[in-house]
Amino acid sequence: MSNPLPRAARRGLAEESADRIRDAIFAGHFPPGAPLREVELAASLEVSRGSVREGLALLEREGLVRSAWHRGTTVVEVTAEDVEEVYTVRAALDRLAATTALRRATADELAALDRLVDAMADELADGGDGPRLLALDIAFHDAVYAAAGNRRLTRAWHAVRSQVRLFQLRRIALGHAHYRARVVAEHRELVALLRAGDAETLARVAEEHVDSARRGLLAHLSRVGG
Repeated sequence: MSNPLPRAARRGLAEESADRIRDAIFAGHFPPGAPLREVELAASLEVSRGSVREGLALLEREGLVRSAWHRGTTVVEVTAEDVEEVYTVRAALDRLAATTALRRATADELAALDRLVDAMADELADGGDGPRLLALDIAFHDAVYAAAGNRRLTRAWHAVRSQVRLFQLRRIALGHAHYRARVVAEHRELVALLRAGDAETLARVAEEHVDSARRGLLAHLSRVGG
């Protein structure tokens, strides 16, 4: 079996270990609920167990892994309760990011959002790989937060960003069609509203965009008993 974890480069080894483990989680090598064993990870990354332990602590602060004395460290499960909590927070953050970006976004920043939506459409035309679409989706929202220009708001987004990506990957794994059908149109509408200057409509649509994802994932979880 090939090693899913490339050797860590020698920068901050805890941060580099966290980056490589996070990437492996998002690539599906460690699905929700999977154990993350320090000894095995340290051997794969060719770093010390201490660096892995510190890296896992960073991922725990992101909400991507959980540690318990009787279970060790595992990738977080995707439960209905977790989905409700994370997407409720995300809806509030995305509403604020969008309405703040409405006042501050430059023409170049709006053009960059257009290019990301175009890339989503191109990806769909080429077959619509779910994880690649999601990477563009996350990049789009990163760009909206950057355009808002509020560092504390961006930090709040990064506190839930990894969980959002993991949960969206679970949504895609359980049912890709719903996501494929909506992803381009919803993001193109957000860019149009950012240009239009209608803050009230933009706020409503930004929240609905998140709520659509929440409902889709919860529906899939209910069908599989999640």
